[in-house]
Amino acid sequence: MTSTAVHRRLRIGIGGIGIESSTFCPHRSTTDDFRRTRGQDLLDRYTWTRGDADLTDLAATVTWVPLLHATALPGGPVETQSYLTLKDELVTRIRDAGPLDGLVYDIHGAMSVVGLTDAEADLTEAVRAALDSVGTPHGTGRPMISAAMDLHGNVSRRFAEPVDLLTAHRLAPHEDAWETRERAARNLVRCLLDGTRPHRAWVQIPVLLPGEKTSTRLEPATSLYASLADIERLPGILDAALWVGYAWADEPRCRAAVVVTGDDAARAAAEAAKLARRYWDARRDFAFVGPTGTAEECVARAVASGKRPFLISDSGDNPTAGGAGDLAYMLGKLLEHEAIRTGKVTAVHPGITDPAAVARCFAAGVGAEVTLSVGGKVDTGHGGPYELTGTVVALQRATDQKDRAEGGAYDRGTDMAAVRTGGLTVILVERRKPFHTLADFMGPREGGLGIDPRTYDIVAVKIGYLEPELHDMAADWLLALTPGGVDQDLARLGHHRLDRPLYPFDEDAFDTGAARGEGPDLTPVVLAPLAG
Repeated sequence: MTSTAVHRRLRIGIGGIGIESSTFCPHRSTTDDFRRTRGQDLLDRYTWTRGDADLTDLAATVTWVPLLHATALPGGPVETQSYLTLKDELVTRIRDAGPLDGLVYDIHGAMSVVGLTDAEADLTEAVRAALDSVGTPHGTGRPMISAAMDLHGNVSRRFAEPVDLLTAHRLAPHEDAWETRERAARNLVRCLLDGTRPHRAWVQIPVLLPGEKTSTRLEPATSLYASLADIERLPGILDAALWVGYAWADEPRCRAAVVVTGDDAARAAAEAAKLARRYWDARRDFAFVGPTGTAEECVARAVASGKRPFLISDSGDNPTAGGAGDLAYMLGKLLEHEAIRTGKVTAVHPGITDPAAVARCFAAGVGAEVTLSVGGKVDTGHGGPYELTGTVVALQRATDQKDRAEGGAYDRGTDMAAVRTGGLTVILVERRKPFHTLADFMGPREGGLGIDPRTYDIVAVKIGYLEPELHDMAADWLLALTPGGVDQDLARLGHHRLDRPLYPFDEDAFDTGAARGEGPDLTPVVLAPLAG
């Protein structure tokens, strides 16, 4: 560690590119899928860039410089030219910003790009070069990078090397996303004011599990993530972070990782090794966050249950994990059940992406009977379109751009149509859209769908673990293990580029043979502080 205390106002940039990309999803993400935020709008994303009473230290000691933040709903890999366009803008804005003390690097960590095997490393190397080219306001040393990440990101050594500070969410669902960004900012400011450049103890763990098996609502993830705050309170430690990795990309970097950051290199390494070993030893204890079944089993159990509303997660086509969002697989299973088909049981199934079907509903109007070929046009490998005849019961136009910017993290606005057949109401969307909140179903007071999921017997959502509002809404729920680009059954996907051996693909690889039962080598690599 180097130390040269700073006594002046800091100049720190904010920017990054964030998306979660399934390489098993045929969807391709483009610049049109990204919400790009710049200028004052970017600063307004964060409370700590403003003079709020309890955050005045960050606002008072730093001049925050907005660069570019681009984020998109998870999906398929980013098209090459779209990635290069976003990367070029971020890098150009860094160079145009002039000298910077550092950068709050607001990313996800699981972006895949067509033609690249480690997109975050490629982006970060370009960002580091741009920062080094502008230098610092005082003309000595290198600007520092502090990354705020999703715990479902991947942390390769190539990515970690150019980054001074790394931290990640500690909750799944990610109720602490904004807290994570603030922690990254505070860690950066602390180091800059103290003039310190910490060591990073980095180690990957040969385990790759889906997020629905690593929710912090259940053990062992609850205790593992709770321990991070205890680690960072130790003398000489600044931060401790644990990533479960991203299971639906077929890239060598995909696996769990630990980074412990601090000025005490030996302690950081020791704590990283212990945390990695705890994760490895617990690998077989991770279980799905809720009871599971096939689509047919889940529908039958939901119909038979007396608990209402009963939620079913259509997990294999979850757009917020990277699924295409256009599979009609669950739609077919719902209508195969006589009670739903005849209207004895009511159900709502939101979020099937089909712009052509939505356009036909708008052309027909509310009250019209329509026959539609629904879904299966992007992800064509899991059953194809479903022929649906029903009545258009509600329509909602996409809001204007201003309203879109005030929506959820990924919501860029979409036309929506609700079609009812028997007891099932299907919500079709023009653009891929998650349904996580009551507002997603209801829409605005004027011109919204006005669908209240709490009034239905069954709600079948394209999601994995339930987000907080859905979790609170559900009288009971099941996780349906459906096919799709984010299939929970990883063996069905066909990974072939992962670094092996890797649990659970090679379940017993470290128990016998060459390893002689000793398990994997989890010795951390201590990355030296970047020269100041």
